[in-house]
Amino acid sequence: MIELIKEPWPWYVAGPLISLVMFLLIYFGKNFGLSATLRTLCSIGGAGRYSDFFKFDWKAQTWNLIFVLGTIIGGYISTEFLSNGEPMLLSDGVIEDLKGMGFSNPGQSALPNELFGTEAVFSLKGMLMLVIGGLLVGFGTRYAGGCTSGHAISGLSDLQLPSLVAVIGFFIGGLTMTYFIFPFIF
Repeated sequence: MIELIKEPWPWYVAGPLISLVMFLLIYFGKNFGLSATLRTLCSIGGAGRYSDFFKFDWKAQTWNLIFVLGTIIGGYISTEFLSNGEPMLLSDGVIEDLKGMGFSNPGQSALPNELFGTEAVFSLKGMLMLVIGGLLVGFGTRYAGGCTSGHAISGLSDLQLPSLVAVIGFFIGGLTMTYFIFPFIF
């Protein structure tokens, strides 16, 4: 049996592959973004009867649905078959900060039980975080006119100034969450 590669692809392989995909999308006049998939799914489900935003030719976006399905399958394959099981490399400072917040084994899993375990998700705090976080992400995505993948990969590839502004906002939001909000809520 062929030994599967269990290391991340180096930047000099992954970067050009992302560039190739973006070039092909631009060449064929397509825009990439995962939030557009939700719009497509809502349109398929009949949301166009309630909002003009969902009235569009969703059949032209089926390629995006296939891409999302491939992303899900690829995530499963990489987790189950291509992972080497080694803990993530975290600095000593990050490990101490996470232990101080109550994480028992920082870096052992990308999905720590303290955040993603059944007990944590179905607690009042977990449900509030899911609902409020979902509403904020949905509002932000709609307000920004796209998601992080759409703006950071597709929009910046097209040299769109609004995408640059959105990406700067995403980074500011991520840093604010990491350093100010997450320690407070956890």
